[in-house]
Amino acid sequence: MQSPSVPTSDASTIQTPDALPTPTSDASTIPAPDAFRAPEPDVSVILPCAGYATRFGAPYAKELHCLAPGVTVLDRSLEAAVELAKSGLTVRLVVVFRAHKLDTVGYLARYAETFQTVFVYQDESLDAGLDGAIRSALPLTRGPVALVLPDIVVDGVNSAGSLLAALRRTRAPGNSGWSVVAARERDPDTLRQMGALTLREPDAPPEGEGEGGDEVLTVGAAAEKPSDPAGFNGLWGMVAVAEEEAHRLPDVVRKGADSPLAGAAAVVVKEIVNYNTVAG
Repeated sequence: MQSPSVPTSDASTIQTPDALPTPTSDASTIPAPDAFRAPEPDVSVILPCAGYATRFGAPYAKELHCLAPGVTVLDRSLEAAVELAKSGLTVRLVVVFRAHKLDTVGYLARYAETFQTVFVYQDESLDAGLDGAIRSALPLTRGPVALVLPDIVVDGVNSAGSLLAALRRTRAPGNSGWSVVAARERDPDTLRQMGALTLREPDAPPEGEGEGGDEVLTVGAAAEKPSDPAGFNGLWGMVAVAEEEAHRLPDVVRKGADSPLAGAAAVVVKEIVNYNTVAG
């Protein structure tokens, strides 16, 4: 019986591994690993944009409310953060959002050359509120951290430089590592809706002025949206904290928590406006 024929081939026509072409490259044309890395930020700014703004009562995000041609609440809220970048600092903007805030994500493209911007979805397992937004952002922060709310605007002379002044105060000798941009406020209804402060008023005029010409006071006590605002005489608009203390930042906005703002320096500006309502 004849054996089945076996296909044969000329070994000279088969490319062995050694005969396959070897990729070549000029090592001088390959970017070093560091070339793909963003520079380490000097400061991180947490911008929580994940809220539903049910009190605002508009069909668009509250931070995109137009205040003047080409200027939204968000632009005004970020003025102090922009000033950080203008001062020469590398600023990482950590934006916390949910899927319904894609319009805000798109709007922030105008700041692509100003900030080192990163986006993170709010982790619902941490908390659905502002506390959870901050916790979602913290792993992406480096260096000292500032909390800037997209619906809060600080106003008055030198208000744009107030956050830079607050950040510098976190490193001042004897400081707790915390500082706030604050305004005096006595209206109890306003204090119930904000981060309320007891600002220690000096018996005599302050010895020195803060950077930008603002008063620098001390926070005696703080509470988030207190049901009883008696004893409070101010509110905060932005918070700055040293890197080693940043893990406590969620306690600033958690109602009933032991606030780490007691003892903080307070850079006082003329006014803080809350745009969480249309009336704001």
